[in-house]
Amino acid sequence: MTEKKAFLFDLNGTMIDDMDFHIRAWHDILNNLGANLSLEQVKKECYGKNDELLERIFPGKFSIDEMIKMSYEKEAAYQEAFRPHLKLINGLDAFLKKADDAKIPMAIGSAAIMFNINFVLDGLSLRHYFHSIVSAENVVISKPDPETYLKCANELGIAYENCIVFEDAPKGVEAALNAGMKAVVLTTMHTQEEFSDYNNIICFIEDYTDKQLDRLFF
Repeated sequence: MTEKKAFLFDLNGTMIDDMDFHIRAWHDILNNLGANLSLEQVKKECYGKNDELLERIFPGKFSIDEMIKMSYEKEAAYQEAFRPHLKLINGLDAFLKKADDAKIPMAIGSAAIMFNINFVLDGLSLRHYFHSIVSAENVVISKPDPETYLKCANELGIAYENCIVFEDAPKGVEAALNAGMKAVVLTTMHTQEEFSDYNNIICFIEDYTDKQLDRLFF
């Protein structure tokens, strides 16, 4: 491990502002299966792997193969709806270039499956920025377990305490905390008050034009 810092990014809601589309896709699928959940209830369940979410809502009801099939059906519906809106959160393109120019290694640590990560990276030509990509398929337990971010750091060769995580969800910030990492929070989906349990937050930002981010480069 080196003393160099690294930036680790969650994907959905952190790099692209798409969580409403995920929530609505899940809302349709879960309620068609008989869950009878409101959009707000579905929002609270939108963390971790797809199979973990399905198991929380319908414990023991579906086989692994059935959950994999439903997962891909959900992601296909999400991608079709979101594709016309696919773009980076404001300021992120310039932020990624600045970090790349500063030779700060970057990774993606997401509970999304690679099907969705590829949708974003290839759709926006971002793959060259990231030297580690950890998806749902690469971990045993997803966030708030720290495995996702620990794997990112290990693959980059950066000490955990020198990694800065960019997140939009409380469970993701908790994963960073459990990994011994600081976090920058995007308020795309949750309010600042929803993160009151966590003491590892550097700052809250609405997008990547926020001048508070300048201090991360020093």
